[in-house]
Amino acid sequence: MKQLLTFIILIATAFGVHAQSDSVVHWQYTAEKKGAQDYVLHFAGTIEKGVRVFSTTMPDDQVNTRVVADSVATIGTITEEGSLKQVKEPLLDNAEVKFFEDKVVLNVAVHLNGDVKNLEGAVNYMFQKGEEIGGPEEFKFKFKADASGTLVNVAAGLQEASADAVNALKRSNIKLDQPVIITGEQVHEKKSLWGIFLLGLIGGFVALVTPCVFPLIPLTVSFFTKKSQDRKKGVANAVTYGFFIFAIYVLLSTPFYFLNSIAPEIFNNISTNVWLNLVFFVIFIVFAISFFGVFEITIPSSLASKVDSKSGVGGLVGIFFMALTLALVSFSCTGPILGSLLAGALSADGGAVQLTAGMAGFGFALALPFALFALFPNLLSALPKSGGWLSSVKVVLGFIEVGMAVKFLSNADLVEHWGIVKREIFFAVWIICGILIVLYLLGKIRFPHDSPIKKFSITRWVFIIVFGVLTIYMLPGLSNTKWANRKLISGFPPPLSYSVYNNRAKGVEANVVNDYEKALEMAKAQHKPILIDFTGWACVNCRKMEENVWTTEEVKHLIEEDYILVSLYVDDRKVLPEDQQFLYTTSNGQKKEIKTIGDKYATMQTENFINNSQPYYVLISPDEQLLTTPVGYTPDVDKYADWLKKGLEAFNKVK
Repeated sequence: MKQLLTFIILIATAFGVHAQSDSVVHWQYTAEKKGAQDYVLHFAGTIEKGVRVFSTTMPDDQVNTRVVADSVATIGTITEEGSLKQVKEPLLDNAEVKFFEDKVVLNVAVHLNGDVKNLEGAVNYMFQKGEEIGGPEEFKFKFKADASGTLVNVAAGLQEASADAVNALKRSNIKLDQPVIITGEQVHEKKSLWGIFLLGLIGGFVALVTPCVFPLIPLTVSFFTKKSQDRKKGVANAVTYGFFIFAIYVLLSTPFYFLNSIAPEIFNNISTNVWLNLVFFVIFIVFAISFFGVFEITIPSSLASKVDSKSGVGGLVGIFFMALTLALVSFSCTGPILGSLLAGALSADGGAVQLTAGMAGFGFALALPFALFALFPNLLSALPKSGGWLSSVKVVLGFIEVGMAVKFLSNADLVEHWGIVKREIFFAVWIICGILIVLYLLGKIRFPHDSPIKKFSITRWVFIIVFGVLTIYMLPGLSNTKWANRKLISGFPPPLSYSVYNNRAKGVEANVVNDYEKALEMAKAQHKPILIDFTGWACVNCRKMEENVWTTEEVKHLIEEDYILVSLYVDDRKVLPEDQQFLYTTSNGQKKEIKTIGDKYATMQTENFINNSQPYYVLISPDEQLLTTPVGYTPDVDKYADWLKKGLEAFNKVK
């Protein structure tokens, strides 16, 4: 658990938690303008305990501190603030030294030589730590001229948001609790916890029929029922064993709760992070190759042996370690399924809770047979015997893993707009995987570890038909026709607009993308209300709304004729111009860097609507008066159309 928590903290660090330098002095700096070309640079240093930093007043041939800058500026007078001390230092032949402890401030007068766009330099300081003299240590600084020509710090972090920048995110006219028409409780797009539990349950049942788990069921149940002195005790031990399996998988989700305090949209950042999606792509490909029998992924044998040795301890402790041993030795089969669950559950809207629900379903499915067969041991005889069919399950899962891997690659591609996995490419890979599964189940493709198929069971024929039908269903996804929108899997492939066909019908297109101020201008000019669409490139439910709800005749007409539609992508990684980047203080007092388009609009959604899930829809007037209660994922076409009509009704009241 400690190692997993460390891994989660490392992920969080990658999304904005930065460590300080190991230097003995932590410097912060600003520029104060004194004239057209004159500045005073202020360097505030926090000195490590037990360290002395030598003064700038010390001679050049002795221990000292110096400030240097490039040729665009001339260094003038340097003044110091702090408790300056002077002693004879034995390490320097009792020479007189001047130094600061705890804190020091250097005020450096500089004159700019002409029109300066950048000013770079360094504070070179020497210090004493115990019996050692260190340095000169170099601390580099950099200033850049902003739009007004004033030097601002760009190396030590972003500047605090200006009043205009704050107002651009926190819209004072929007009153969340004062819609013109209250259309019911605010609807948030949240995946049903029971739905996620059910998905976890299905994943657990799939894991049960893998070669790593299935053979252990009768062995373990028999062990408990035969080892115990009476049947009642054996049943109790088997049920306890099952409970521990359930508990272990639930506990795996607990480290993710620590991420909730970092930032409201941390789970959205994780699920749409380009590098993390690429890592999942590689991992799933590796898992697929493993399932094809090329190699086997296992937990280190030393760890598995160490845990297994504890299982011999009597009582509850021994049973717990037996459950933990199962979790470890079955990892090569359960790992890919757990990976899918992890990646699917980590969304913006309560990812940690959803992950717990999914893990609970997975753990419950794995634990259920051990308790059930202990209570009804006669059922064990009905279990199919282990054999070649277990290898077939692994191979089929391998092809499914390839399809899932392409989904993660597609997420990264959509966020960065590389154009690698267009919609038709996505469908082509899934269709090929479907065809290969059917051919494999028919025995037309064989792997080295496969045994010949002597007889086609009813179960095998059922799976052949299921995968065959699904593959045929996906075929129109390759076309440029009205049938290309495959509603059953809507949201998983890239959007219809992300196509190899330049002339593809794209459904409802936004009037404005990622420019809220422009949408306000259009609304005022055309005297229309605004439909704000907080969305994401990698948002599954956003695509479902766009392809299944917005394309219906009534909704399409309402949006295109009566509203200005602005789509704001909260996962857009495009970097804002430097003069538009800033440090924003959120309503709960946290400092947040606004560097990308996604940072800007994710923060805007959170600050104004206390919501960070997508899709999220808001209706406002051109003067930003909230018209109705905002809604999230609303797959019911009639309800969504009625909500849009209520918005028009409210707009007519305030117009």
